[in-house]
This record gives sequence, C-alpha cells and structure tokens, in this order.
Amino acid sequence: MSLLPRSVPRIILRRSYGTVQSSPSAASIASRIPVALQEATAATVPRTTWTREEVQQIYETPLNQLTYAAAAIHRRFHDPSAIQMCTLMNIKTGGCSEDCSYCAQSSRHNTGLKATKMSPVDDVLKAARIAKANGSTRFCMGAAWRDMRGRKTSLKNVKQMVSGVREMGMEVCVTLGMIDENQAKELKDAGLTAYNHNLDTSREFYPTIITTRSYDERLKTLSHVRDAGINVCSGGILGLGEADSDRIGLIHTVSSLPSHPESFPVNALVPIPGTPLGERKMISFDKLLRTIATARIVLPATIVRLAAGRISLSEEQQVQCFMAGANAVFTGEKMLTTDCNGWDEDREMFERWGFYPMKSFEKDADASVSKESAPPSANVSAAPAAASS
Repeated sequence: MSLLPRSVPRIILRRSYGTVQSSPSAASIASRIPVALQEATAATVPRTTWTREEVQQIYETPLNQLTYAAAAIHRRFHDPSAIQMCTLMNIKTGGCSEDCSYCAQSSRHNTGLKATKMSPVDDVLKAARIAKANGSTRFCMGAAWRDMRGRKTSLKNVKQMVSGVREMGMEVCVTLGMIDENQAKELKDAGLTAYNHNLDTSREFYPTIITTRSYDERLKTLSHVRDAGINVCSGGILGLGEADSDRIGLIHTVSSLPSHPESFPVNALVPIPGTPLGERKMISFDKLLRTIATARIVLPATIVRLAAGRISLSEEQQVQCFMAGANAVFTGEKMLTTDCNGWDEDREMFERWGFYPMKSFEKDADASVSKESAPPSANVSAAPAAASS
C-alpha cells in the first residue's frame, strides 16, 4: 500500500544516480595545465634555463594538479619509496655575530642560549656512530659563526671529523658559514660529501631578514663549494613573512645556478622567543606542500629535504610531502637548537607507509645511470584520462 500523498506525482521521485556522465579528454585536461609544467613533465634531464615566469606558472598551478605532476616527475628521477635519513649535530653552539632574524644562535638576540666551544672530535664521531646504528646514512655538522677566517684550529678539527665520519661509510655534510676557495679544497680533500649554505629566501626579501651577510656572498660560497667538487646543499626557510613571489624567487635562483644543488632543504620556521621572528606563526601546510612540489618539478634530480619544522607536521602531512617529491628528512635527537623527530618514530612511519631508508651515496650511483634507462614519460596531460578508464 502506497504511503505517498496522492498530490505528489510519482515521476518527480525518479532520480538518476549515474556518477560519471562523460570523461574529460586528454586535450581538455592539457589545456588547463601551464605550458611550463607540461614541458617539465616531458623532460628527461634537469635544466638550468628556467625563467622566473616559468617557475611562477608551475607554483601557481592548482595544488591537486601540481602535486600529481611532482609525483610523476619524482618517480622518473628517484625511487619513490627511498627516503634519506640524515642526522644533524651542532658542533659549536651560539655566540654567532650574524643578525639572522630567525636564529637562536645569534649573539644579538636574547634567547637564553649559552655559547659553547667546539665539540671534541671524539664526541662528534661517537654521535655519528650512534646515528649510523639508528639508520642514518648522512651525518651533518653545523657551527655557529659567520665564516672560517682565522679558524685554522677549528678547520683542522672539522677535517678530522669529516674523515672519521667518511671512514664509517656515511655521507657527511657541514655548514660552517662562508668559506673561501682554499678552505673548500681542504674540506674536499678530507672527504666532505656536501656543504650546506642556505639562501633562505628570495634576493628581494633577504635584506629584511639578514643584514650582516649579503645574498651575493652566499652565492659566492656556493660557487667555491661547487668549484672544489663538493655537492651543494642549499635551500630556504618558509614562514619568515615572505610572499609567494619570494618562494618563487628562491626556487628560481637555485634552479638557474650553473648546476642544480644536490640537496634542497625546505625548512618551516620554528619561531624562537627572543628572536625578531619569535612571535610568527608556522607557515600554512598548503604553502609548504606547494613549495616542495614546485622544487621537485624544477629541480627533478635534486634531493628535496624536509628539514626544520617537520616535527610540527602530522604523519599524514609528512607523507603528503613525500608523495609530492620530498625524499630526505632530518632524524634523531635534535636539529641545531630545535626538536627533531626521533629515529624510532620515523622507522615506524616508514614501515606503515612503505618507505625505507636510502643507502649512503645512493644518489651518486643513480647519477651514473643513463637517461635512456629512465621510465617512459609520465606526461600529466594524458595520465588523468588514462587513470579514469
């Protein structure tokens, strides 16, 4: 017996529940993807001729398309399941003469951090052995000072640290401020794998963050590192108060260097009370993810390193970053002066999501593989249509 009111025509109760009326064509999808992104997804080798306008096109692509393209490119140039585990040790804390607005180690800021002398070589090598035992394959060391001028004894000790870590079969990176040609050569001879010297942000925004070291001085140090045959590690810090155009400018600068950096760290500002930026909020996740994806696309063969601020991300957000092209993390007890995700925590996350630690020097071995061995082009203009079939 029908319970419907007689006044309600039965025809209006009929509904069509079809979910897909028609599939978009590859051509219609391609028309919505910027030309710069289409060209990037078809490339088989990195290029250093990016214009700022092209980087902007890619950065401003809708986030779902941007991360899809980044994932496709990531799989062409890297093992998408391999994550490099790095441990960073502060071998000389505080007392730095620089005025970096974000840094707790500047002597110009009242953060309560006590300056220390350089750590003994044996203590550093002990920490490296612990890191290796916990799965880290890259050991990084940072010292809080402006440059290496007049630091002959310190350089001697650092070289002993570098040699000792290399003897363990680990990659080794240092960040020691500005260095000259001769210092770079000495570090290379000691076995240094990589040198970190971040550009931090765009050239235009940089003077509002740091006044004691120029942008060109930073670029000069990168040139000395590259000329010495050492891998370059150079990235930025997000959340300094910069605009999208500054994140675009940073990526454009590193992408137009004579050679792309081997490593591009993406740091999210951790506001530290007592610094000029101590009251800032962490950058929104969508901006962080957009920057990682753009860096992966523009710097396809580079390791994109999820660095400071990762501890504030949920596990799911971290995995989104990995899927968008990040393939390295800092893990262990500390960053420089801020907290860090622990080894056990990272191992458990890797196991849950199917990731595993990258071997030492794995990317160096990959670089010797010819481009003919790369997977077929994963052009994103056609891939969505194929995926819907």
